[in-house]
Amino acid sequence: MSGVIKAAVVCLSALFASSAAAEKIGNVDVDWLGNDIIIEAFQDPKVDGVTCHIAYFERGLIDRLQKGNWFEDPSNSSIACRQTGPITLGDIDMSDEGESVFSERRSIIWKSLKIKRIMDEQNQTLIYISHARDIQNASAKMSISTIPLYQPE
Repeated sequence: MSGVIKAAVVCLSALFASSAAAEKIGNVDVDWLGNDIIIEAFQDPKVDGVTCHIAYFERGLIDRLQKGNWFEDPSNSSIACRQTGPITLGDIDMSDEGESVFSERRSIIWKSLKIKRIMDEQNQTLIYISHARDIQNASAKMSISTIPLYQPE
């Protein structure tokens, strides 16, 4: 296998790799154009006992026809993470950049919804942040959720 083909395989594998699988648990119709708010749940793949719920906007067919943008959904998202069992930390990234725990495409190529986990060691808190990732048009739309790791007495 040539070096170019190997590099392409590695790039495609990274592009389609998903950190955690989400399960669709809700669908809220918001208008007559077929636009919906989708609610999904996923477990952190490296932290047992944590479940996150994300909500995001999904454009309907009529809205896509009216606006002429067929291949992209808005960047807006919201996240809430909670302790749903005994918390056990796995081998997590402790850097200030954190670690990607979830990714979902919001357009065919350029945009995705990302969720990263960052450990605040000083305050013993897990931080989950959802944000859009775009090749060239950064978005300030984000949402954050925290889970304290201390056990109440």
